[in-house]
Amino acid sequence: MWHPSGRAARLVAVAVAVGLCVLSAAALAGPVAADSSPPANHTATTEGGAAPEIVAVFPDPVADGDRGEYVVVDADGTRNLTIGDGESTVGVPPGGRVALSSAPNATRALVGTEIRVVAPGLELSNAGERLVLERDGRVVDEVGYDRSNEGERLNATTGRWTPRGLRPRPVVATGAATATAFVLPDAPDVPIETLRDADRRILVAGYTFASPRATDALLAAQRRGVRVRVLLDGGPIGGMTTAQREQLDRLAAGGVDVRLIDGPHSRYAYHHPKYAVVDDRALVLTENWKPAGTGGRDSRGWGVRVDSARTADELAAVFAHDADGLDAVPWRAVRRNASFVDVAPASGSFEAKIEPESVAVDRVRVLTAPGNAGAAVRETIAAADDSVALLAPRLDVDGPYFAALVAAAERGVRVRILLSNAWYDEDSNRAVVDRAADLRERGLPIEARIADPGDRFGKVHAKGVVADDAVIVGSLNFNAHSARENREVLIALAGSEPAAYFRSAFEADWRAAAGAGSSGPAWASSDLRTRLTMALGSLAALLLAAFALRRTVEFENREDP
Repeated sequence: MWHPSGRAARLVAVAVAVGLCVLSAAALAGPVAADSSPPANHTATTEGGAAPEIVAVFPDPVADGDRGEYVVVDADGTRNLTIGDGESTVGVPPGGRVALSSAPNATRALVGTEIRVVAPGLELSNAGERLVLERDGRVVDEVGYDRSNEGERLNATTGRWTPRGLRPRPVVATGAATATAFVLPDAPDVPIETLRDADRRILVAGYTFASPRATDALLAAQRRGVRVRVLLDGGPIGGMTTAQREQLDRLAAGGVDVRLIDGPHSRYAYHHPKYAVVDDRALVLTENWKPAGTGGRDSRGWGVRVDSARTADELAAVFAHDADGLDAVPWRAVRRNASFVDVAPASGSFEAKIEPESVAVDRVRVLTAPGNAGAAVRETIAAADDSVALLAPRLDVDGPYFAALVAAAERGVRVRILLSNAWYDEDSNRAVVDRAADLRERGLPIEARIADPGDRFGKVHAKGVVADDAVIVGSLNFNAHSARENREVLIALAGSEPAAYFRSAFEADWRAAAGAGSSGPAWASSDLRTRLTMALGSLAALLLAAFALRRTVEFENREDP
């Protein structure tokens, strides 16, 4: 049964908390993220080599009587194994990995054909258990947890709880390809023309969707027999807009399969990717499907269209994994319980200064989060020998990505960081600029600037890295939350041509930001900011609750409206 998302209900509370925190913001070193996962521990007692082990525990599958609960054990060919919880003990067959269950049919519906399911199983307590795996009375492994998370499975190796149905993917290399590199708002026709050219399939994945042009293209494709599916997030920050409601209503009325990741047991904090599979082409963007993004009406974004059946098929597999899950709810069901906010669409107009370009890519890799994207970005930075350029809306000065950039500079790599000029990112981005300036004074080749869009774009929303001859483009905001909790999709391109294109685009924006440097305007000084913060804090606390339905600021993982 589907349940409406609780995320929208948190918006006002978040706004009030933010407003109250303004009073003490000047004294705080930074936000501290708490891990809400229940404590768990795993102790392997067998010495040396491969050995039998407890792999996973799923005690609370969101079913009457927890029907279908199971424990996964890898017997590694070992005989005479038993597993117990202090109250009962069952035997473990000597094959490979098996799921032990008292309701095998219900468990098979949860795990599919990936794992062999056998009976009997254990009655697992949601309040906590200690499971002991023994061979001939000798303990070979044990796992404990204090309480379970409803609908989540405990990975006994990592101690982390993951939502039901979430299967992190590895980095997938799809070979060489020809690609079209482009930037926004300069080339808004590339995404639309890609959709218009479809013959067989269109799979659109996004965070939000409010583009009339994209809707027109999808409906036209549907009418000519193309299979069209759309997957979005059901609880975007700030709420769904009336503009999105209008476009999704049009798509659903036209027969397009529109679903949203939503409900209390969603696999992701946010479904945040921006990509499309069109026949044998893969389109990966940093921008949302709306006028401000793909429409070319505001944001600086990066995008790439890869002509590669292998790349398209890999993204199609990601889409199928997400769109066919239990938390992928049909639009009409979400709409019945949803509320909407009225936000005027972006209407800026910008002259095209950077044209799209066909580039030869030596190797394409598909990166996804949760699972591999965050590490892949940091590894790409770590592999650079000469230069790294990073473009992003924001960056945490105490986070792992800034640390990777500093480590590169310490090796002598030239590091440039260009960040958003948006008002809500000013404090955090100024901290990066100031820290980089301090490091530069110590002799490190690192510099950060705040973008100065001029008449070229409205604000920076791109998330991209150019490291020597490697490029990464995608939806990942460079913070730990995005990499760990969100569905994100990125494309990694190896080759001198894509690197040259995006480096040139970066340098154009970098030169325009030269006036910002590391000092910034006088009104941005830390002393004055502190005084203004203290003076305006009380007023902000009162106003932000009412403002929440129009604009919500989430400091760790904010997605621009």
